[in-house]
Amino acid sequence: MPTPPPPLPETGTDLGAYHALFFDEAAENLQRLEQLLLALDPASPDDEALHAIFRCAHSIKGGAATFGMADVAELTHQMETLLDRLRRHELQPSAAMVDGLLHAADALRSQLAAHQTGGAPAPDVTVPLARLRELVLAEPADLAPERRLRLTIGPLRDAGVVAEVLELFADIPDLGHIEADSTAGPADGLHRYRLITRSSDAELRDVLSFHLAAEQLRLEPEGTPKAAPPATGRASATPVTQTPDAATLRVPLDKVDALLNLVGELLITQSMLVQRCATLPGDAQRQLAAELAELERHTRQLQDAVMSIRMIPMSVVFSRFPRLLRDLARQLGKQIELVTVGDATELDKGLVERLSDPLTHLVRNCADHGIEPPAERIAAGKPAAGTITLAASHQGGSIVIEVRDDGRGLSRQVLLDKARERGLPAPDTLRDEQVWALTFAPGFSTAAQVTEVSGRGVGLDVVQRNIAELGGSVEIESQPGQGMTLRVRLPLTLAIMEGMTVRVADETYVLPLAAVVESLRAEAAVLHGLGGEAQVLRHRDTLVPVLDLARIFAVPHTASGSGSILVVAESQGQCVALRVDELLRQQPVVVKNLEANYARVDNVAGATLLGDGRVALILDVAALVRHAQR
Repeated sequence: MPTPPPPLPETGTDLGAYHALFFDEAAENLQRLEQLLLALDPASPDDEALHAIFRCAHSIKGGAATFGMADVAELTHQMETLLDRLRRHELQPSAAMVDGLLHAADALRSQLAAHQTGGAPAPDVTVPLARLRELVLAEPADLAPERRLRLTIGPLRDAGVVAEVLELFADIPDLGHIEADSTAGPADGLHRYRLITRSSDAELRDVLSFHLAAEQLRLEPEGTPKAAPPATGRASATPVTQTPDAATLRVPLDKVDALLNLVGELLITQSMLVQRCATLPGDAQRQLAAELAELERHTRQLQDAVMSIRMIPMSVVFSRFPRLLRDLARQLGKQIELVTVGDATELDKGLVERLSDPLTHLVRNCADHGIEPPAERIAAGKPAAGTITLAASHQGGSIVIEVRDDGRGLSRQVLLDKARERGLPAPDTLRDEQVWALTFAPGFSTAAQVTEVSGRGVGLDVVQRNIAELGGSVEIESQPGQGMTLRVRLPLTLAIMEGMTVRVADETYVLPLAAVVESLRAEAAVLHGLGGEAQVLRHRDTLVPVLDLARIFAVPHTASGSGSILVVAESQGQCVALRVDELLRQQPVVVKNLEANYARVDNVAGATLLGDGRVALILDVAALVRHAQR
């Protein structure tokens, strides 16, 4: 059974305020534990990795015991026991042990979720507990020789730490036998013990580091002079405590969102001032314009600083896939290795949370449809183990995430045949990229039979829809027999973006600056008619369809006509030329969700407020490209 929680440092401490912090840290420790287990090589285990895994379990146990979560403390205690025998080299790690610890981590995650939500039924952890106990009783390796040490602790601000240290030795009998040193001299603020152990000094320091700082702990062979008190002779003169890392601060996400929203309102106010400045007389305008330029510089710096708080590395997303692929490979009878590139590439946290499910679909698709079984790969002259690569990089104002595999690739003929079976238009004249795009059709699947992994026709169409809702796109490249690449392109954030404002008659629209290729005068452009009112622009040796925004959005024009400027915009490698009357300015715009506040509007990605208080629509370039192609 788990040990009782240690005494609180101060009477009347309100633990409720620390609940959220405990669950956050427990989730991080669980994730770290899982990553280390997946990277562990049972044939040649790394001692530092074993110590780190033990620390993760021990940290969760300590917090759970403090908050009275006896079931969590019991499970982590059994994990600790096995991990302690492994790191002391009493047991040789095995794949079965890694599996047992991973399954225990899954059960632990369920336990923590039940405690966090409150009222949820506690999960049954009988099986993982029994499995851990079996693994602990495995045949031990050769034991290290016993050593007799003197352990000196102090000075301490909280004497309750001594009880916690003694409790630790009671919890983990294999750590050694500890007893008070009866030969200790007069009280000097230090606590002395005699210790019989098979553990190394490094292992002991590692276990005790949860309760003691390095300078509060001294280990010496028996027979050496006893540790002296501090030079001042007063243990309380320079108390040593364990303190959290002052370089980091945990802040609830809603507070960051509120700050970001205020920055957005500041940008709108700044835009209003710029427009008001333009109406002032000459001298006053020049003087105020210089001050507004300074305000704009500081506002942009504030915007960048606040945005950086919300940015987190892609490693947070990528870290969940080693476990997924490990389990999936076993389920499919395949050998799959995972490679990640660009782990440090940063993305807005709001996007990260909504990106996990689409990426999981893509990775599962590669594992099931792309990577061949070992025998098939060997027959094709490939290594038995397939490779799935997750890569992230910044390109302009977007982040590009690629899911690549070195498997069989897509079969053009199989896709065409499946499309025809479903009644989809699939002539042989389709280009390769158009054939690959057939996989995005709802319900489309090339699986021969329905399994737990695939075959139900739910996957890539959901991915495309979810990514489109985030203002992104999905592209496919494939080489038969060599593999496939699924490329996701997303904006860096959904909150603030750089935009190009354009005028169409009396209306103002915003184009994402990252999508703008160039602009040119309509009368200087090389235009060709296609019958009716349809036109194409010859642009860099390619023909680009021309769209008149006034016609698309039914904007009334004067008799003088419209569209004196063409703006070439790009999405998913396809371009469209948009007719506008005037280019206004480049500026950061605060993106507001139009669908949540009004309704969904075709060819529109969102809305923003202009400096004069009017609403401007943010154009969806991807939708406009599709409109032009139709």
